[in-house]
Amino acid sequence: MDRQPPNKQYEKRRQQVAKILRTQSLLGRDVSQTVHPPKHPRKKRKAARSFRYFCETYFPQVFTLPWSDDHLRVITKIEKAVLEGGLFAVAMPRGSGKTTLAEIACLWAVLFGHREFVCLIGSDEGHAQNMLANIKAELESNELLEEDFSEAVGPIHALEGIANRCRGQLVGGQRTHIEWTARQIVLPTVPNSRASGAILRVTGITGGLRGMKFRRPDGRMVRPSLVVIDDPQTDESARSPSQCAQREAILAGAVLGLAGPGKKISGIMPCTVIRPGDMADNILNPQKHPEWNGERTKLIYQFPKNEALWKQYAEILAESLRAGRGLADATDFYRQNREAMDEGALVAWPARYNADELSAVQHAMNLKLQDEAAFWAEYQNEPLPATEQQATDLSPDDIVSRLNRCPRGVVPSGCIHLTAFIDCHENLLYWAVVGWEGTFSGHLVDYGAFPDQGRRYFTLYDAAPTLAEYLRTPSLEATLYEGLGRLSERILGKAWAKQEGGELRVERCLVDANWGTMTNVVYRFCRQSTYASVLLPSHGRYVGASSLPFSEHRMQHGERMGLNWRIPPIRADRAIRHIVFDTNFWKSFLRARLTCSPGAAGALVLNGTERKEHVLLADHLLAEQPIRTTARGRTVDEWKLRPGCTDNHWLDCLVGCCVGASTLGVELAGQGPILRRKISFAEQRLQKKMGR
Repeated sequence: MDRQPPNKQYEKRRQQVAKILRTQSLLGRDVSQTVHPPKHPRKKRKAARSFRYFCETYFPQVFTLPWSDDHLRVITKIEKAVLEGGLFAVAMPRGSGKTTLAEIACLWAVLFGHREFVCLIGSDEGHAQNMLANIKAELESNELLEEDFSEAVGPIHALEGIANRCRGQLVGGQRTHIEWTARQIVLPTVPNSRASGAILRVTGITGGLRGMKFRRPDGRMVRPSLVVIDDPQTDESARSPSQCAQREAILAGAVLGLAGPGKKISGIMPCTVIRPGDMADNILNPQKHPEWNGERTKLIYQFPKNEALWKQYAEILAESLRAGRGLADATDFYRQNREAMDEGALVAWPARYNADELSAVQHAMNLKLQDEAAFWAEYQNEPLPATEQQATDLSPDDIVSRLNRCPRGVVPSGCIHLTAFIDCHENLLYWAVVGWEGTFSGHLVDYGAFPDQGRRYFTLYDAAPTLAEYLRTPSLEATLYEGLGRLSERILGKAWAKQEGGELRVERCLVDANWGTMTNVVYRFCRQSTYASVLLPSHGRYVGASSLPFSEHRMQHGERMGLNWRIPPIRADRAIRHIVFDTNFWKSFLRARLTCSPGAAGALVLNGTERKEHVLLADHLLAEQPIRTTARGRTVDEWKLRPGCTDNHWLDCLVGCCVGASTLGVELAGQGPILRRKISFAEQRLQKKMGR
């Protein structure tokens, strides 16, 4: 018998083993056994046209309580939006399941093939990813779905939570093209499956929305046909009129344009009204956005009539809680007087109350007694107007309504001085020019950012283009120097036209020199600039209640001092003067100018004719709040950033313009010059000897 050489035997054996392994691999990757006919075909057929039946049949563990009339009305509108198209926004009380309904609606839309591309949008990407995670949990663990939708769910179960198996997965020897990531799900491509290749993708409302599309395995390009926008605003954005306006603009533009040219998109938006006039409040308003068919539901539609009994209940409840007995005493009182206490009440969802409560009426009143402001916002979708503000506090409306009807860029009548300020940052240079009358009455002639952003709403961190992108300079120092040069040419290199005729030039321009390692660059620019006589590097100093006030500062030889500002003598290493000022004092000074009635002496008003062009400015001016602090016998308003606010740059600009005006001799009516104690020659010699 002929025997093959050892190397040929090995090669033959290796090929046999490889063939066996390939066969085993194909068998292991093929998950055809997970796909089977539906166990309840009649239920599945009925659920295809009824969203309510789909929820009740396949998610009994989620929807455990009877529906309220509000739920049924919302379900009908969601069903219509998915099947027929259209937009629908709904504000429901917290805990009513509005987000859950939206998530289940996404599943219903793709499993039955009503929509092949669904986009989930949250207030940020993390929020949207949480929604997608909930949907993934249902697809992975809901056995009722597996029984009737195995063509979509079976291959997902076969992954066993290992996303790396997606690439090689087969059904009937053909790739499923399944995707399973934190930002996107692509359901498996399976023959005769309505959900075959359906896409679920998530993003934040301020993220990359434009141009969203997906190329399917057959080469066809698809765009979203259903968008679910869940609570698109945050507490921070709801407080900011500019962010509310920006998100409304994104909703009207990028979001509703996701379907592509010539196509309409269907939209579902569960939301919560956080403050009057916020994004959700506007979207739900049929006068402002009738296309969204807004629905605003409440926890309780009519309150009980017997206020005396409920007042007594509140006292018993408070005493019981203080004694550590919980709701027991109050619930006993309610049980004995329930009929009288319930009279006149109309609740939206009678089944909604806790185990230690007796009714939905008691539950609603407990929430109201717990925190009335939160109750009206979170459960009634009618937030109370802010009443806790001090009389000197400003609202965004107060700012944007201070218009003098003079075009931007034109100096109003009566102005005799122009001052400017440049606030330096890596991405942008913010600037402002203010015209002043002799009594510190001011007019914000113009303001902006360099380079120009070409849009009404932007932040320092989403600037496009940035300074570096616009100037294309080799280093950060060169970028700042070149940027200051171009901006100063725009502000200082021209004569500003006056409303009554004639011209006025900027007499003083302060430049922020507090920006870290770039201080020397600012000094060098101010010294070398063509406009060196006008430019002045500035340093804002935080002078708190415990700090030494400027009024107690001992004047040095050659130093100039004014109203909480001083210009020290020239330092040899910088060869140019600079100014130091008390930021807390001057921010309070600016606030006083903004609270004066327009037209009064000392008031600051805005050039322009439209309120909406100053919305972002109002955000900057209200980004900080005063906190009254007492220490060392002094009481000072110390200014701090409000929670969630980051952009206060035009606030700094206007403060700097006020300081600049003071250096030019502008004074409030009746203020008069600042008198200082004369220092004798002997005292000066003593100060020098002591090193002061």
